[in-house]
Amino acid sequence: MHGCAAELAELLKKLVGHNVVLLGDLFTKGPDPLGVWSLIQEHRLVSVLGNHDVAVIRAPEKHPWLTPEILSYLQGLPLMRKEGRFVAVHAAVHPKKGHQGTQRAVATLMRRFPDETPGNPFWYDAGWEGPECVVFGHDAVRGLVRREKKGRPIAIGLDTGCVYGGQLSAYLADQDIVVQVQAKRSYKPIS
Repeated sequence: MHGCAAELAELLKKLVGHNVVLLGDLFTKGPDPLGVWSLIQEHRLVSVLGNHDVAVIRAPEKHPWLTPEILSYLQGLPLMRKEGRFVAVHAAVHPKKGHQGTQRAVATLMRRFPDETPGNPFWYDAGWEGPECVVFGHDAVRGLVRREKKGRPIAIGLDTGCVYGGQLSAYLADQDIVVQVQAKRSYKPIS
C-alpha cells in the first residue's frame, strides 16, 4: 500500500466479495497513511507484516501520523497468513524449509537466496517447489512475478510499484488473475 489510499479505495471496488489480504508496507512512503488506515478499518482488512511496518514499530517517534491504535495493529500483524493452498507473505518464504521454516528476516526482507548478493537467484527460483502458492510483494523492481509447477502457480509477486507511479495489484486466487489500478501519480522516486 505504501500510503496509497486513493488507489486502494479504487482497487477495493474491484474486489467486492473477495477475501482481501494486504501484503504489508501499509503506511510509509506514500501520501495518505491515515486514509489507508480508514480503509483497513472500514473494510476490516487483514495484513501481514512488511519491512516498513517493522521500521515503524521500531521508531514510532519518526511517524507523526502514527496513532496508538495503528501501532497496536502493526504490532499484532503475523509474518504470514495461510488460506487453503495459498500463503500470503510480504517478501518470501524460505525456499528449502517452506513457510513453517521461515524466520522474520526472510518473511519481511528476502529477495535473493541464500543472501542478497547480486547474481544469487531470487528466492522463488532457488528451489521453491510449493505445494503452497506464495503470494508476496516487496520487490517493485521485479514487478509482477509468476512461477508455476505442473501448470499451477507456486509464486505470485504483486509489487508493481504504485507509490512509484506504477500500479496497485491484487491476485484473485479463485480466478487465477491479477487485477490492477493505475497510480494517480508518482509519489516517490523508485529506490
